[in-house]
Amino acid sequence: MEETIFALATAQGKAGVAVVRLSGGQSVAVLNALGGTAPGPRSSRLCVLRDESGDVLDHALVLRFAEGASFTGEDVVELHLHGSVAIVRAVLAAIQATGLARLAEPGEFTRRALMNGRLDLAQVQGLADAIDAETDSQRRHAMRVMGGEVGEMIAGWRTKLVRAIALVEATIDFADEDVPEDVDPEVLDLIDDVRQSVAEELAGVKGATRLKTGFEVAIVGAPNAGKSSLLNALARSDVAIVSEIAGTTRDVIEVRIDINGLPVTFLDTAGLRDTTDAIERLGVERAKTRADRADLRVFLYDAVDQPSWPVEVRDQDIVMRTKVDLCDDGTAGISSVTGFGLKSLTDSVFRTLEGEVADAGLISQARDREALESASAALDEVARRYDALPPEIASEMLRKAADTLQTIIGGVDIEAILDEVFSSFCLGK
Repeated sequence: MEETIFALATAQGKAGVAVVRLSGGQSVAVLNALGGTAPGPRSSRLCVLRDESGDVLDHALVLRFAEGASFTGEDVVELHLHGSVAIVRAVLAAIQATGLARLAEPGEFTRRALMNGRLDLAQVQGLADAIDAETDSQRRHAMRVMGGEVGEMIAGWRTKLVRAIALVEATIDFADEDVPEDVDPEVLDLIDDVRQSVAEELAGVKGATRLKTGFEVAIVGAPNAGKSSLLNALARSDVAIVSEIAGTTRDVIEVRIDINGLPVTFLDTAGLRDTTDAIERLGVERAKTRADRADLRVFLYDAVDQPSWPVEVRDQDIVMRTKVDLCDDGTAGISSVTGFGLKSLTDSVFRTLEGEVADAGLISQARDREALESASAALDEVARRYDALPPEIASEMLRKAADTLQTIIGGVDIEAILDEVFSSFCLGK
């Protein structure tokens, strides 16, 4: 029997309610040791919790989830406490003092859910993404993964490949007899269906990854072109120093903003100009480097005519005139002072970047992309050489492709990657 574990499942600090979770065969025994009475499975009860000396710890709402019907798949008890730091500390100490449970390691509850078949590996990653989600688009994508869509996709591929393997191996079993029908057309159709579907998912990896990690938009221009003012206006806070003295910005300042569900980090860079100041020159070089790596650049100028920048303007980059509140010539542009044109700018940024995630797939992890690429290569080779391959070799290559795809949701050599997956989880998960 696995050890019973416990941890605070809600955030540290003062709150209205704090939840302490126990999982394992001794969960009810721990509750009894605290003076509580376990409710029936999938029910709740108000209990007075006491420490070993009989002092009242708290009046708690206790929930119980039976083995096989809980998040971890084990017997689970949740203590819903008043969210006092002192109460939580006392209850955790009292649980520890029973000797019936130990403090959980980071991600251990979710790890048990995986090992007990309550979640697959992709759903575990979806849960981590859901916790980390900052925008609505990230939340929706995480919910799809957490909801099991990856597992359903993999199961569909595996079903087709298992059928193809069975047909190929039938030709081995009946090598000295007449096979009832030519299975090759069906085998090739099954392989081609999976190949196309895997290729589509591979094409969507970049979009899924960008949706998860976010985009970078560099604000580029000469000194005093209004870059820092624009960043402050977008952030609605004075995150960057604004001064009439040229060269004030020396390093790259970053602000992350949610634009219609897309996570976008705007970069305020040093003004692009020739300078003899060694520190400013370093800032200019950093600005050029970050601007070159950015997904999109917003080029700003505050003169009547556009200047020539020492950085190439790409087709999708946005060029805008600033400080139009000081102009009387009707020139279109933006004003960080009045807010004029800012909505138009963010809309332009959104329209440019949303195409990058329009075809986002479900897969975003590097190891899962590698699994897709490996399986895709194997299937391509089988399809290309099928007529010349001995059926034993074709069957083995198809089995290898199926097993490689299965690693995305777990079940095949899973132990090698568990530590990496759970390293980022918090204690109560």
